[in-house]
Amino acid sequence: MHSCVVAVSSFTPYDRSMEIQEHESITENLESKVDEKDNKSVEIKVLFFARARDVTGMTDMLLIVSTGSIAPDCLNNLLVKFPGLSEILWCMVVALNEEYTPENTVVKDRDELAIIPPISGG
Repeated sequence: MHSCVVAVSSFTPYDRSMEIQEHESITENLESKVDEKDNKSVEIKVLFFARARDVTGMTDMLLIVSTGSIAPDCLNNLLVKFPGLSEILWCMVVALNEEYTPENTVVKDRDELAIIPPISGG
């Protein structure tokens, strides 16, 4: 006859509460960083017409600018990306959300900025 020895130890169930709290803390930290980023920038859609479209090779693009930016700030960012726009800068008109806009109008998230150079035709 064989004898069997059984070792008895106290079993402590795994406590996941610390792991869950740590995960929640990390998640909150990431969410706050996303919120901070979102509060520091806005995304606008830029539309290019006529010569502006020819210079950029695009009909539209997304542009991320700092919160509080005005139309000239957006134009400056575009000039960095597309230096060729400088040839029509003096004669182009800017429209914000399908309306001509004063230069000091602040752009908001998801606004649409149209770059409209003079158009000739007959």
